[in-house]
Amino acid sequence: MRYCECLNGLVCREGTRISKRVLVTGGLGFIGSNLIRELQTRGYEAWACDLMHSHQQNYVRCDVSKFSQVERLFTEHNFDYVYHAAAEYGRWNGEDYYENLWQTNAIGTKNILRMQEKKKFRMIFFGSAEVYGDYDGVMREEVMDTIPIKQMNDYAISKWVNEMQILNSEAMFGTETVRMRLFNVYGVGEHYTPYRGWIPKFIYKAMHDEPYTVYLGHKRTLEYVDDLCRAFVNIIDNFKPGEVYNFGGETQYDIKYVSDLILRNLNKDDSKVIYKEGEPFTTRIKTPDASKARKDLNFKLTIDPEEGMRRTVEWFKTLYDPQASERNF
Repeated sequence: MRYCECLNGLVCREGTRISKRVLVTGGLGFIGSNLIRELQTRGYEAWACDLMHSHQQNYVRCDVSKFSQVERLFTEHNFDYVYHAAAEYGRWNGEDYYENLWQTNAIGTKNILRMQEKKKFRMIFFGSAEVYGDYDGVMREEVMDTIPIKQMNDYAISKWVNEMQILNSEAMFGTETVRMRLFNVYGVGEHYTPYRGWIPKFIYKAMHDEPYTVYLGHKRTLEYVDDLCRAFVNIIDNFKPGEVYNFGGETQYDIKYVSDLILRNLNKDDSKVIYKEGEPFTTRIKTPDASKARKDLNFKLTIDPEEGMRRTVEWFKTLYDPQASERNF
């Protein structure tokens, strides 16, 4: 069998190009699992690592906060690109489980960077719009370089620390990373826990006729996960080392609008909803500027909230419908 060396550094077998090998840390999570599917659809050899054991092919159990496990993963496997999505997520999770948050987010990212410095793979880092903290203007990427920002919780602080770790590694060791700042991702695959985002919380609570709070003074953009994953994979084809991208929609939605949409899909009324004017220590309106991602990565939202929420609620019904549970019992 004949082999040759391609221009992109990948080995070809009898003229057939071997696809790039891509790792997604946190690959069993909400966004990670959707990203794996998109990578596979595009023909990439997609691998995942996460905390749990799994039967899936191209999967390695690895806690990124444990250097021995990270080192073993990268000793046994070579990757062209690494999407670093593994993280402890959420403000209240970061308060109640702050040891886990800092070990995973700060030490875990440093462990990945140590291997990047050695192995020279390109990294795409999953950051957060939470780094914009209490800033209430248009959130352009360069804001972080020009205006003092006060992050409002440990989760937000940890994600900004990650960006500083990455920038330092780029300066000291020449590593190549693209940073992404995600706003309000939702969709199929985001399981409910008390520490997840507000959309799965609303759906789960409404399904079970439990009360939840809607803050009337807050607005958010909405980005369905499939649209984001398409843009994420486009980074490989237009990789710009050192670049940072916002991924947020252009339309602001009242939190009440989203709650009403969920209730309508569940054929419920709002009798269990508690309305309050504003939530303390939380940015009231997040206004992203994602023009750079639209230009460089063809980022666009094709699934509107009506359809996206319908899909998400239907998926929740298959997992959490209390009437189905009673019938099965």
